[in-house]
Amino acid sequence: MSHVPVLLKEVIHYLNPQPNENFIDATIGEAGHTMAILDKNKPNGKVLGIEINPDLFQKLQRIENEDSKLNVKERLIVVNDSYANLKEIVRNNNVQPIHGIIFDLGICSWQIESSGKGFSYQKDEPLDMRFNPNQDLTAAEIINFWEIEKIEQILREYGEERYSHRIVVALKEARKKERIVGTQQLVDLLKKTLPKNYDNRRIHFATRVFQALRIAVNKELENIEEGLKQAVQILEPKGKIVVISFHSLEDRIAKRFFKEQEKNNELQILTKKPISPSIEEIKKNPRSRSAKLRAAQIN
Repeated sequence: MSHVPVLLKEVIHYLNPQPNENFIDATIGEAGHTMAILDKNKPNGKVLGIEINPDLFQKLQRIENEDSKLNVKERLIVVNDSYANLKEIVRNNNVQPIHGIIFDLGICSWQIESSGKGFSYQKDEPLDMRFNPNQDLTAAEIINFWEIEKIEQILREYGEERYSHRIVVALKEARKKERIVGTQQLVDLLKKTLPKNYDNRRIHFATRVFQALRIAVNKELENIEEGLKQAVQILEPKGKIVVISFHSLEDRIAKRFFKEQEKNNELQILTKKPISPSIEEIKKNPRSRSAKLRAAQIN
């Protein structure tokens, strides 16, 4: 697989996988972190990989034949589910004890480039944005049918979009004329609505709106809280949790959760401040530039 895992060296440093230990990749994606863990926990350590998207899950079925030296077939278990069901997944797959868990939050390159689900404002695709195509709620449903006040709230809270009111006023008018079903329609609407020099082009003017819709569609923030809570319950003493986030909302949840758990003497924080990628890594993989890593250890 050509996917470049973010902060790989740091993930391995904090998880510190030893021979025959078991790990969970709660967001296996294209298996970049998983393959590095399997290299360290051989000969008999396992990785339980969780992937919510069925198409990506199918793609993962093929990696087990990639490296016979790592004996991936025997040591990698991939499950098509959400990490919000972590405890149940571990119980059903009988992988114990668990020595470490990685949550690489946000969205993997495959979702943006190949899923066709409208995650990117750079392609004209249906406004879908579901990680799990079996659920009903889509981004188009939100844009076309949710109350304007509710849309404004998610743009403000999940996108930290300061022009949320201006956007929903324009949206209200646009909805009278036609359904907004494609990403290009939404981008055109935003282009007409937002100030010309918005953020001086530091980030694309549609970034925050697309982020907010994606988070709302997939209940991402609630799921992170739930996944972290269950991670603490299933890890062995001295087991590690590593969280990589890509925007301030995710990072805040991880930071607050770790602090609360440390106060309750459940875990010890290993990263006083979040770890960011090196300049070299950002040059090689621009997607990594907003990544922040936090790590903690069970007491």
